[in-house]
Amino acid sequence: MVPGAAGESCASQHSTMGARLWMILALMDAAASSLHPQQLSRCRVNDTAVYCNGMNLEAVPDELPPDVRKLDLSQNLLQNLTHGLLAAFAAVSHLNLRANKIQFIQPHLFKDMTNLQELDLSKNDLEAFALQKSDVGPLTAVRRLDLSSNGLYTGMSDYFLREAPALTSLSLASNSITKINKDTFAGSSALRSIDLQNNVILEIEEDAFDALQDLSDLNLSTNSITCIADFNLHRLRSLNLSKNSLELFEAEVETDVEYQLRYLDLRENKIHYFPVLPCRNRLIFLDLSRNRLMSVNTNGTAEEEAAGHQNLSELLYLDLSHNQIHALPAAFFQCMQKLETLNVSSNCLRDFGVSGDVPMHSLRTLDLSFNKLRNVSFGEDTLRALESLYLQGNYLSRLDPDIFRRLPQIRELHLQRNDLSVCAHEGGDEPPGCVSLSSIRTLNYLYYSKSSPASVPAHAFRGSPLLLLDLSGNPSLQIDALAFSGLETSLTRLSLKENDLRSLDADLYFLTYLDLSFNKLTAVPLWNKESSIEVLNLQGNSLVTLEEDTVSTLGQRLKTLYLSSNPFNCCSNSWLPALVQEFKVDIADIDAVTCAYERDSELGQIDIRGASQEPCQTLNNSRLAVIVIVATLLGLIVVVMLLLKLCHSKRCRLNDSFKA
Repeated sequence: MVPGAAGESCASQHSTMGARLWMILALMDAAASSLHPQQLSRCRVNDTAVYCNGMNLEAVPDELPPDVRKLDLSQNLLQNLTHGLLAAFAAVSHLNLRANKIQFIQPHLFKDMTNLQELDLSKNDLEAFALQKSDVGPLTAVRRLDLSSNGLYTGMSDYFLREAPALTSLSLASNSITKINKDTFAGSSALRSIDLQNNVILEIEEDAFDALQDLSDLNLSTNSITCIADFNLHRLRSLNLSKNSLELFEAEVETDVEYQLRYLDLRENKIHYFPVLPCRNRLIFLDLSRNRLMSVNTNGTAEEEAAGHQNLSELLYLDLSHNQIHALPAAFFQCMQKLETLNVSSNCLRDFGVSGDVPMHSLRTLDLSFNKLRNVSFGEDTLRALESLYLQGNYLSRLDPDIFRRLPQIRELHLQRNDLSVCAHEGGDEPPGCVSLSSIRTLNYLYYSKSSPASVPAHAFRGSPLLLLDLSGNPSLQIDALAFSGLETSLTRLSLKENDLRSLDADLYFLTYLDLSFNKLTAVPLWNKESSIEVLNLQGNSLVTLEEDTVSTLGQRLKTLYLSSNPFNCCSNSWLPALVQEFKVDIADIDAVTCAYERDSELGQIDIRGASQEPCQTLNNSRLAVIVIVATLLGLIVVVMLLLKLCHSKRCRLNDSFKA
């Protein structure tokens, strides 16, 4: 038998069996519909839109409005789609069948639905239908088709796409596709957007997308692709290849065609070298984070800096974080004069500098956090637009004191987890390598936690209009009484937690948020002026009580207070009703606030809200009894001593008379 003839015979048998199957299912649907009462009353009707979603329907409700344009049957129990089920809906333009149990579609079911533009068949069991090898088409007018989460294998999508000439948006996400064949999209040449994420794609045949002249958005994220060589989709604008197993990405080199690619996402792969990009490109977004880059060269040789010579003149965003990069040569940025965001966090950089030879005038955000930096330098008139600088988690101990004053637009500065000292505003005996944080005219947010400065000198931030200041996690920090002088008109949020503070002399009346948690304070500082504090955190200190003056001062503006993990005394808690009842302060952690009391020589802990005066009265009565007993004993001792002295005096006089 000729192989081709055998194939035709098998196809004929499949076709006959399929016809018989849909006829049987049509009769079953008709019988089922007669058993189900009319359920339209449970659907929501809004003009020409009908919503029957989430109703556990096994059939379409009877007598739907004749002019339905949008029909939502999602999240039901529909299993078979037949002419009998959808015959009345030829005018529908939007049909949502998402999250049913559909495993059979009558061949050519949608042929007469010439107005159908959007069809959602996601989250069904369409692999069972695809095994029948029958087409659902033609999908004459369908523009958007969602076939995601259907268990479809390679080639199964063909039965939906062979006759879809108007289709522009297609989702095949979350299926089991392993290969994209060159004729997969042959019947859908108008496609502009294809979502193939979360499949198991290992191979893409050459020219698989070439017939799609309008394709602009391609998502191949979360697959098993290992290599992209000779990338040649000139018209593509967005390409997502994140979360694959890519070791290489190379575009066509010897071509003068201008690529339209704007967004290229290559994060979470296994790329070792900087990708070879089209010579003529319009790329504005490039994400190479979480790969295996050790340098920014394109072939791994130390002397070659080809990446710096590639044309990336339109690039605005570059993410190289979470790699193993040891150095960023100046030539790398030569053709990136429009770059606005650069993220090189979590690498192995030891030095970073920007000089006048390659200034980065457009850069707004620079993230150098969690490297091994010991040296950072910015030349004069280089980072004119920089607003956010992340330097946390490095080994910085010495910097040019005026380095941040060279950043004329800096608003946000992250210095935490380094070893930097703070310079005094007036100069004088400065710690070696200290950094000046005063007179930075645009600085609003300063993060300086866990940087181990020995002290914060007077006027340390004068001239810097800080709104937020974080000095937490610096044990044994010495804070001058005038450390925050000059910030009265700007600073609203201050964190001093975990600093082992025993006292605080600085006047902080102007703040609205103050975190003093986990220190060793025995009393709350009393401000010189009426407090503006609205949120105050006093958790984890050594407070036994709150003084009446403190409660009165804070209560005027205070809205939220944190007090847990303090050794409050149950017999000194008159401040609690005043705060809660009189000043209406919300003690946010009140369920965890306890107090200590003594009864019968034993110490106890109770919820501070349940503390009564009874244990205190018992304790006071006991103390009073002890005092009376002690006083009585002392009185007796005094009387006895006086009697003894008087007796002794009489004896002495008697002895003198005998001698005479």
